Amino acid sequence: VGGERALRSSVDRFEECRSITDPTSPWVLVNKRNGLSPKGFEPPDLVVPDMRNANGQRLRAEAATALASMAAASVEAGVGRIGIDTAYRSFETQEALYAKFLARRGREWTDRWYLRAGFSEHQTGLTVDLLPIGRSSCTINDCIDETPQGVWLAENSWRFGYLLRYEKGQTTVTGVGFEPWHFRYVGASLARAYRDGGWRTYEQFLGRPAAPTY
Repeated sequence: VGGERALRSSVDRFEECRSITDPTSPWVLVNKRNGLSPKGFEPPDLVVPDMRNANGQRLRAEAATALASMAAASVEAGVGRIGIDTAYRSFETQEALYAKFLARRGREWTDRWYLRAGFSEHQTGLTVDLLPIGRSSCTINDCIDETPQGVWLAENSWRFGYLLRYEKGQTTVTGVGFEPWHFRYVGASLARAYRDGGWRTYEQFLGRPAAPTY
């Protein structure tokens, strides 16, 4: 109990420094209960990360720098290269993506795997979907957790300010299925506290309600 109280105090101090509602904050909480405001928010400083990126995917500058460092470190660690599948998505892009899968797969499936426009972390410019490059039969993000790169990312992303945002078995809290490819940038200090405390969802770390539905 004492340890939990101390960690909660630490989280409270974090919240005094960075907003979890301001869309420009690296700590902004975005889920089915907490949409972006304004819904059409566009990040001010999008850049292309200096790493394998076949289609010019962008992130906010701070997140892009950290991601490039993480990609280089994965090679140095001997686990292989990582690439970007998708990163920033505009409101319009997310809206079209959601509509496409809604028509193909129905609402229940789509709401498990795709957030509606205005409720997606991808719109913040702080989130990236990663994929493994080479050294395995997995060439898409869906099976990245079965590769050396995916195992390394799950264990080390916090060192670069990233969280594995949607862990296995946490859908009742996050409202999203297990996505071992989806990493969210929050900065080094918060990521370390998250990891040191053994947290598995950002909602619980912040002491916020679960967000299984809109």
